[in-house]
Amino acid sequence: MVELSWGTALLGGVLIGLSATILLAFNGRIAGISGIVNGGIQGNEPWRWLFLAGMLLGGILYEYGLAPEPTPTPSLTAGTMILGGFMVGFGTRLGNGCTSGHGVCGLGRLSLRSLVAVLTFLTTAMLTVWLTRHGITG
Repeated sequence: MVELSWGTALLGGVLIGLSATILLAFNGRIAGISGIVNGGIQGNEPWRWLFLAGMLLGGILYEYGLAPEPTPTPSLTAGTMILGGFMVGFGTRLGNGCTSGHGVCGLGRLSLRSLVAVLTFLTTAMLTVWLTRHGITG
């Protein structure tokens, strides 16, 4: 397992917060990734595709240029990961936003709706990990 220092986590958090702040300040938009993807698919707004390309290129740059060792490969099957992806997509539509929109931007704006959403995300994630680690889910 890859161990990250608190400095790496802090730098990542600062970069995420900075990108969300810049997008809000210069474009008046919330950096909710599900909304950015949805709007990119539905409309012709180049900034959305540039934002997503920057995220992908940043991940590639880190993985192949800066990471001290490769990211571990998940042991899940492709079907399980696809099912998980659809469940996450359903959840973002149900919750009217994703973790980035509610957690990074909504909490920063002191949104009560985002606080409830983030608490729901975290509770569900903790319950899922507990169930998975205790062998209840299979």
